Amino acid sequence: MPFFGWYWDPTYIIVLPALLLVMWAQWRVQATFQEWSRRWSSRGLTGAQVARAILDRAGLHDVDVEPIPGHLTDHYDPRARVLRLSQSVYNSSSVAAIGVAAHEAGHAIQHDVGYVPLMMRSAFVPLANLGSTGGPLLFFLGLLFPRGIGDWMMQTGILLFGLAVLFYVITLPVEFNASSRALAILEGQGYLVGEELRGARAVLWAAAMTYVASAAMAISQLLRLLAIRGLYRDEE
Repeated sequence: MPFFGWYWDPTYIIVLPALLLVMWAQWRVQATFQEWSRRWSSRGLTGAQVARAILDRAGLHDVDVEPIPGHLTDHYDPRARVLRLSQSVYNSSSVAAIGVAAHEAGHAIQHDVGYVPLMMRSAFVPLANLGSTGGPLLFFLGLLFPRGIGDWMMQTGILLFGLAVLFYVITLPVEFNASSRALAILEGQGYLVGEELRGARAVLWAAAMTYVASAAMAISQLLRLLAIRGLYRDEE
């Protein structure tokens, strides 16, 4: 059985590019949000007001818009049918805030029209939670067991983690579609104009890159498990 020490594991090289991408994406979204948080929209509407107006125009009068603590903690909860906006978005009339609020309203519209990738992602949540934690745990425990039971544990761990990877992949069209809907609404209904639209597009693109980076990280981690499994077999 190969030894993977704390300080050296050759399979770490597999996840390094994705890790750098994650770090870059996190920096980019923070920097872009801060930049466009200092630019106020010409109409002077807050993120909460824009979200409420978009929802009402889509006939989603039963979807509440609520403030939530934290920074960039904005999300739409399909179970409670509540759109929650962070304080930096809810009360702000900045270009960044309006872009984020419209994006989350886009998720509510996706839910209302039965957008298939969103439905698939929601169904995958419990499996993804199980796979993201239980998969690697079961896999690395399998390294400690004799061949047979250990091999089964590793294979099962890989399959479980594969469910989490699939969740990250399914998330990509959901997020990109919500941003496309948001930008079309912001432009079509006149909430943002000219340079403001460019700013909202930059903010939403930066946010989308964090999901791309997360998917890349999940895929690279899966590849690392497969690589370790190959080394384990070579040592048998």
